[in-house]
Amino acid sequence: MIDDTEELSDPWLIAVWPGMGNVGLSAGYYLMAKLGMELLAEYSPPEYFDVDHVDVKRGLIRTGVRPRSRFFLWKDPRGKHDLVVLIGEAQPQFGKYSYCQKLIAYAQNDLGIQRVLTFAAMATAMHPDHESRVFSAVTDVESLDELKQWDLNILEEGNISGLNGILLGAAADKGLKGTCLLGEMPHVFSQLPFPKASLAVLESFKLISGIDIDTTELAEQGKEVEQRLGELLSRVEQSMGEQQPESYEEAYQAEPPEEPKLTPEEEQNIENLFAQAEQDRSKAYELKQELDRLDLFKDYEDRFLDLFKNNK
Repeated sequence: MIDDTEELSDPWLIAVWPGMGNVGLSAGYYLMAKLGMELLAEYSPPEYFDVDHVDVKRGLIRTGVRPRSRFFLWKDPRGKHDLVVLIGEAQPQFGKYSYCQKLIAYAQNDLGIQRVLTFAAMATAMHPDHESRVFSAVTDVESLDELKQWDLNILEEGNISGLNGILLGAAADKGLKGTCLLGEMPHVFSQLPFPKASLAVLESFKLISGIDIDTTELAEQGKEVEQRLGELLSRVEQSMGEQQPESYEEAYQAEPPEEPKLTPEEEQNIENLFAQAEQDRSKAYELKQELDRLDLFKDYEDRFLDLFKNNK
């Protein structure tokens, strides 16, 4: 919980959860890493989350844990808009609107949040090597005029599923301005990370907030993924021509997944990256990239987020 004596400057809340392409979640992680955020509070009411699995390690069953939701804070040196990023490990299985109502009440009453934004994905027929567009929707006319001023794409019709939309509905009910930024990604690869969409979302956020964020690393990651997906798409299309599978997804799923093999050098590299990130939080995204590459982020997630605790 924030110190009662500490006041935030016109704070904005950015909320992200796992979803298609991890577009919103990746943008949230990148933002908190590059701005060197600090852990502010945790908000994980147990009545909305249940244990839905157990973990097995070397044949031994371990009780599963409930998903956690944690807030991270960045104090704007300009004194304009402090940022609070909510990283949610999962969305509640039931009571979504009630959960959002309580979350908004907490954000308003305890954190003084003035505006709410969510980052998410929109799957379209785009090709992986095309630029990702960002589609936007807001809760009020003033914010809509702002989007038009920045020449951002407006989501004219449709719906926004999950907490990415429901949270903004709850915010609107309490008179809070709300904005959803949806980064475009190829629907045929909706289950794979697509950092180019996360980059597009953050570039739009930079316009809206006026906050400068170095997105070089995310842009480089986006180019690498674009190349890999382009090659995969070519193989899929060739496979479809030869074997006539029912869909791109079927052809992709037919490829056997690669088992992660962690070498002693990779283990040492992970430890080195953790040590660097402990000294400089802006290095944390490089660490996350490596953990994602090795498909190990879930194993290290709590340790990773501990990097953002205030150790003063």
